[in-house]
Amino acid sequence: MSKGKLIIFDTTMRDGEQSPGASMTKDEKLRIARALERMRVDVIEAGFPASSNGDFEAVRAIANVVKDSTVAGLCRANDRDIQRGIDALKGAKSWRVHTFIATSELHMAKKLRMTPEQVLAQTKLSVRYAKNACPDVEFSPEDGSRSDPDFLCRVLEAAIQEGATTINIPDTVGYAVPEQFGEMIRSLRERVPNSDKAVWSVHCHNDLGMAVANSLAAVVIGGARQIECTINGLGERAGNTSLEEVVMALRTRKDFFDLETRIDTTQIVPTSRLVSQITGFVVQPNKAVVGANAFAHASGIHQDGVLKARETYEIMTAEDVGWSTNRIVLGKLSGRSAFKQRMKEIGIELESEDAYNKAFQRFKDLADKKAEIFDEDLQALVAQEAGASADEHWRLVTMNQASGMGEKPHATIVMAEAGKEKKAEAQGDGPVDATFKAIESVAKSGAELLLFSVNAVTQGTESQGEVTVRLSKGGRIVNGVGADTDIVVASAKAYISALNKLASKIERLNPQHGL
Repeated sequence: MSKGKLIIFDTTMRDGEQSPGASMTKDEKLRIARALERMRVDVIEAGFPASSNGDFEAVRAIANVVKDSTVAGLCRANDRDIQRGIDALKGAKSWRVHTFIATSELHMAKKLRMTPEQVLAQTKLSVRYAKNACPDVEFSPEDGSRSDPDFLCRVLEAAIQEGATTINIPDTVGYAVPEQFGEMIRSLRERVPNSDKAVWSVHCHNDLGMAVANSLAAVVIGGARQIECTINGLGERAGNTSLEEVVMALRTRKDFFDLETRIDTTQIVPTSRLVSQITGFVVQPNKAVVGANAFAHASGIHQDGVLKARETYEIMTAEDVGWSTNRIVLGKLSGRSAFKQRMKEIGIELESEDAYNKAFQRFKDLADKKAEIFDEDLQALVAQEAGASADEHWRLVTMNQASGMGEKPHATIVMAEAGKEKKAEAQGDGPVDATFKAIESVAKSGAELLLFSVNAVTQGTESQGEVTVRLSKGGRIVNGVGADTDIVVASAKAYISALNKLASKIERLNPQHGL
């Protein structure tokens, strides 16, 4: 790899998906993969092919579609996992097998129940097996930051000898601190005799809030030239290294890092919103780069400075990362061509003309309810359209609800199951509670409600409410998203969307394996 370049390896669809509730369907993964490709991410880790048939099919579909990024799949260090990865990935224009095995004393003894020599032997066999089919092989020693350095050097040297072209050091439990982690990477590169034959990478978790700092320290101090990261810092527990923070740190502080990525930063915010809508993980307002308040100035002193010269309080511009300056885009008189053009401008591409026609009809329905349609409205509309495109076991036909001071909230709904309409009524502690109880009295799903979240899509009382509902049943966790200017209607749509995912056979189990 040429000097001065940093590889961005996105694992949103693999490690990010390990967040409870973030499990994605194949179609949802394809939408995210296309967004990452538009962003010009170098490597897209599409999933864990051996974890389920659903994930295998999703990885294979992404491998067959993505042309401008390398597509990777994670595999445990055994022949079955690696062969499953090879079968899923081999149709890609550029592909990578990413295999791993734990190397810390704790993990080897308690989890793997293997001796260090067995782990070393398995490393050699697995990398050799992967290399026979794929020229691009990445090896990761799980819990690397807590592994014995001498043993780790032996394992990494062996992996490179067997053909690994990327060596990735994971801080699996977010235990590292920046200076120590950076020195660890530097020491490994110096001590491993054949270290120059591989690109060195890091994969950090955010348990102590230092994932980005640890990753950048590994680059500056340790000489790593690949960072594994996720959109919005998504990931299990406290999450992973945030892609947008790493990329914008390098871009904003070129004087310090002297490194470049090939990322199209204007695609950061649209991709952040897409991932948030699909997973139901809302971005906190004060999140760096992509939070709603990232470029907001409340202090009078700050406002005065920004009005006189933006650089007084802004080290990067909102436009650089994809925040739109053209807020009001469409209205009820806008035609199909203008609608389609604006969708393209904000990075939304639908699969077919029929999908555009359905989305356009939803847009017209929305335009009858509110005068001004914003980019955020279009993104919410498409998210809802994508959710509705799944197999619809249940469909909301009509609903009414009433509530008031001193009155017990009441809801009446009509739902269709396989074309047959069913009516139900229920009371609840509030209009949403009454609506959900009415829906459940028909669906009888027995699912547990894990999350109910309401967010305004835009500002003002005319704004659509975007609702996320997370349901759990039998070890499966699914998200449903609904949007409407009436938040109770949006809530009903979200709940039914989640029920349809529970009823669908294509939804996969929440993955539990990873670095």
